[in-house]
Amino acid sequence: MRETRRRNKDGTVVSYLQLAHNERHPVTGSPVAKVIHNFGRADLVDRAALARLVGSISRFLEPGKAAAAAAAGEVEVLDSRRMGGAWVLGRVWELLEIGAAISRAAEGRRLDGPAAERVIFALTAQRALEPASKLAATRWVAERVFIEGCPGFSDDQACRAMDFLLAALEEIASGIFWSVAHLLNLDVDIVFIDYPANRPSGSAAGLALAA
Repeated sequence: MRETRRRNKDGTVVSYLQLAHNERHPVTGSPVAKVIHNFGRADLVDRAALARLVGSISRFLEPGKAAAAAAAGEVEVLDSRRMGGAWVLGRVWELLEIGAAISRAAEGRRLDGPAAERVIFALTAQRALEPASKLAATRWVAERVFIEGCPGFSDDQACRAMDFLLAALEEIASGIFWSVAHLLNLDVDIVFIDYPANRPSGSAAGLALAA
């Protein structure tokens, strides 16, 4: 997009907006602006139509590049992560009150309950979306996915959270059992807890429910 100005005989200056593309002259080799479209006088251009044009073009760009292009250099995209799958699991996690059961079990123990709950959720989300080891989970959360309330954690934090999960297993399972039975109005017979048998090298912990 470029703006050209023309001075009228009465001394007033009128600006015009054009969509142009630079091409090299076949003889001189110098760049020459080729006008693709004239939008008309700048003060009369439909700004809403320009915004729709930008939005239409942005559909063919990656999200980060589209944001940078729309901002005209005013915004720098520093990071971009996936959110959809983890967000949906987070809503199910809340609906089934799994996080609440973990937080209740953490009360009175020598650990940061909310932080441990977030790490356990992150490990569960990784197991559901991209199963791998705990070490891979730390990189996954730090670099690839957005987990609400959990910008990242260490391998040691993952191990401590799993130690707590196993130690409080019966209490957590009981809490989930009754919340699911009440929520779904079902006869819940059993709650399965899936966790790695080999803690140092096993894959991340997960929670699974069955009615």
